[in-house]
Parts: sequence; structure tokens; C-alpha cells
Amino acid sequence: MNEKDIAKQLEKAKENIILLYAFNSTGKTRLSVAYKDYTKKLNKGNHVGVYYNAYSEDLFVWENDEPNNNENIHLKILDSSLREHIAKFQDESPINDKLQPYKPKFDFKLVPVKADDPELGYGSVIFFKSDAPEKQIKISRGEERIFVWCFFLALFEIEGWSDIQNKHFFIDDPVSSLDDNNIYITARLILDLFEKHCDSKKIIVTTHHMGLFSVLQDWLNKGENRDKFKSKRTQEVTRGGKIYVKEIIEDKYLVRFLEVENNKYKLVGKKKGIVLYHLLLLQVVNDAVVRKELFTYHFVLLRQILESIASFLGEGRFSYVLDKLNFKDPNIKSDIINSLSHEKIYTQKLAPMNDDNKKLFNEVFEELIKTFPFSI
Repeated sequence: MNEKDIAKQLEKAKENIILLYAFNSTGKTRLSVAYKDYTKKLNKGNHVGVYYNAYSEDLFVWENDEPNNNENIHLKILDSSLREHIAKFQDESPINDKLQPYKPKFDFKLVPVKADDPELGYGSVIFFKSDAPEKQIKISRGEERIFVWCFFLALFEIEGWSDIQNKHFFIDDPVSSLDDNNIYITARLILDLFEKHCDSKKIIVTTHHMGLFSVLQDWLNKGENRDKFKSKRTQEVTRGGKIYVKEIIEDKYLVRFLEVENNKYKLVGKKKGIVLYHLLLLQVVNDAVVRKELFTYHFVLLRQILESIASFLGEGRFSYVLDKLNFKDPNIKSDIINSLSHEKIYTQKLAPMNDDNKKLFNEVFEELIKTFPFSI
């Protein structure tokens, strides 16, 4: 199959939430374009959804103003079909609302194309420190990615765009250039979209980041609101000449790996891709351990690794793996990991681990790798 075939397959899928993992350079952006083209073709050439991808980010270009020592540096918004919708922002507050979870260290202002003609919309964005609004600054690449992402999150809700092109959201790799902490915040915002729209429109998320992928999958499957992502229906079945009513529970989401071999694409389910999934999770956690950048939410990923290994060994509880490791107190460690990976307030997991939790995490991970020597 090519990306057009995959696009058709995704459009026909009955699930409203589709989460895809793929390595960089696999063709995720090409897939988002193929999906756009296919759905437009089905709708007589008209857009039926909204998109966030590399092309969205390319609409924002820095004007450094080097001849004037960067005095008027700003982020230019290139002209596009979105201009009329961007013009509907009354002020900066919708974007600011989306930015707040990231705790930005900058402030910003939307600048009209023409001061005396607001209908033309906004042509640029200037950034500054709250305590020095007169001095324009250039924000970092990561901060820029966060700003553009939040700009589009706010734009998703603009009337006249989201209510007309309301059939689907296609979000392609929203976490490039972000650190782990901000990736986790992004996951929370995407989950908010899932919860808000899972019954009304299709949401497709593609990513190369195993941390984002695994956290979203965990929330869909085991989060406190997981029942929202399941549908129930009844079906009559005949057994022994009697009719019974059977309840059928189905997921509203589809989780797949997008793989390419010899220029041919395929969607692989979790069972076929389980080894790949384990190794990528282990790589994410190992990188965090090596960098000494452990946040509380890494216990979510550690728990998923333990659950996957337990499942492979034919057990239904992750503590079984801890029993097999060389610990004197596996039950205590199991209770702590269980508690730290199941807090209801997910934002608490954004905090760096305290020293005791770091010690526990490193002990468990080191012993895990020693006992089960995966090649990572």
C-alpha cells in the first residue's frame, strides 16, 4: 500500500480516535496530505477537516530585522487560506489560554496586517518579556513550536473554521523540539481533544515520539476516563434454541504502528508490533535515566514496561516481574510504582522526581535490564 491507500483505510475506519506511531522519515506528513486530498475528493474538492502538520508550522517565519540590530524582530504569519479565520481572533486570550499549561516565560501580541483595517487579520506576532514589553525578543525553537501548536489549538475552536471543516482533526507530530516535560503537557491537551470530540469527529494523531504515543495509549486504555472511549451495544444470539441478549463493548480508538518496507506502507497492530513497542519504551526510559532527567510521569512508562513483560510471561499483574527481580521488598516497590503511576491529577506527574523516587526508579530499571537484557 502507498500513503493514499493508508489514507483511505483511515477514513473508512469506524473508530473516531486513531493513534499512529512511526519513525521519523516514514511519511507521516505525506500521509496527512494524502488524507486531506482524499477527504476533499469525497467532498467535491472542499475541505472537511482541519490540520496541524509541518506545513502549518511553515506559515510562521522569523523576520530578524538585522539591519536595525533586531530592534523590530517578529514572527511573520505568511498569507494563506487561513487568513480569514485568523482574523476572527478578537485578541490574544484564546491562544494564551492554551499556552498556560506550558508556563511560558514570554508574552506576545498579535499585530494586524494593517492597523486601520482589522478585517485583513493579523500579519505577525511580537514577543517580549512581561517586565519589558518595549523590547521585542526572539523565542527559542522549542518555545516557537509550543506557540504555533497553541495557536492552532485555539484556531481549531474558531467559528467558521471548526464548525464547517468539522469532520476531523489531523495532528501530525506536535512534539518536535520539545523536552519531556512539555511533551507530557502536550499529551494532556491532546487527551482533552479526545475526550471532547470522540463522539463527534475523527481525530488522527501521528507521532515519532514513543513517550507521547505510550502515554496517550495508556490514558485511552487505563486512564480514569477510559470508559468514555468505549461504546456498548447489544446483540441477540441464539443458543440451544433460546435467544439471549449479549452486551458487546468496543473501543472508540484504534492504535497502530505505521511501517514502511520497500516503499510499501502497512498498519501493524499491537500484537504484531509488540517487540518494537517494548524496545522503544525501554529506549525512552533509558535515555531519561542516562540524561538524569527523570519526571514523575516516567513511572507511567516504567509500569507499562513491567506490564508488557508480565503479559509476555503469561501473568496479568506487573508486580510478578518485580517478584522475579533481586529485591528483598518487591511488594513495597510494587505499591509505590502503582501509586505513582495512577495519580488522578496528571499534572502532578510533570514535577521532577524527588531523590527517594529517583533512587527507587533507578534501582528497578537497573535490575530490570540486568535480569532481562534487552538490546536497546
